[in-house]
Amino acid sequence: MRKVTVAPKGMGLNDFVAMEEGFFKDEGLDVTFDWKTFRGTQSSWKGLNYLERPQDQPYTKDKAEVIQGACVWGSICNASAGMGKFVPEAYGDSPWAIFVRPDSKTREPKDLKDVPISVGMRAGSHFNVPYRLEKYLPLEHIKTINTGGFGARLKALLDGEVEAASLLPPQIAMAEQLGLRKIIEDTFHTLWWVPDGFEPEATKAYLRALDRAEKAMDANLGKYLPLWKLAIPAEFETYHNWDFSRFGRGERFVYKTIPHSEFDEVMGQVKRWNLDQFLKDKSYDGLAAR
Repeated sequence: MRKVTVAPKGMGLNDFVAMEEGFFKDEGLDVTFDWKTFRGTQSSWKGLNYLERPQDQPYTKDKAEVIQGACVWGSICNASAGMGKFVPEAYGDSPWAIFVRPDSKTREPKDLKDVPISVGMRAGSHFNVPYRLEKYLPLEHIKTINTGGFGARLKALLDGEVEAASLLPPQIAMAEQLGLRKIIEDTFHTLWWVPDGFEPEATKAYLRALDRAEKAMDANLGKYLPLWKLAIPAEFETYHNWDFSRFGRGERFVYKTIPHSEFDEVMGQVKRWNLDQFLKDKSYDGLAAR
């Protein structure tokens, strides 16, 4: 049995379903969840620089072997910055949205001109903002503010600290149940990233387990929706009587190779957005796990 540490992505239920149903063990993996890193990705990142975020620390500080997931831009950029390799054999498809409070004057995307939007620096909530708003606003009028992880952004919006927040699952469902107003929504791709030299067969076994979880949810989603309780940030566990039956699927697992063309698009986009300062190797072959 191969011991593997996984920081759950939390945008979907696949990790939790695979653990619940024993799919990891069936694939020969003894999986331990890295709750410290996972909870860190939900927390405030104020005062932290890139390479200091909770998800960076297994590479930059702890030197631990952890399978993680991030948006397609983040996974590729993290690998380019020297933090492991991205896994090209599968990707996720996740919802994304920007929310404001119900009393906000913001009604449509163009109203977000020069409005600082709460994001997690150089993560999915960040990259999605210029990616989606460029069709409505000139890039120089698209503003972001680094609040941090999943829970921190939602809390900042509810507390009136920010006027708008870029949210992912399950915070999208949470925002809806709290009566916040959605301004724009879409989907985006995610990837997994692993340490340099990580055993390829272990990665493949992990992906097979996630695929089995995807099929299990296709067959009976309602059975697994209560597992969203594992992805609720600690400060929100008792904030509201959450109705997990209304949380929906979240991120979906797609067992197909990410197109090379999408890699090229990512590299072009982060350069245009001036978010390429930490990139070193910019080649697909150099950054993809093998």
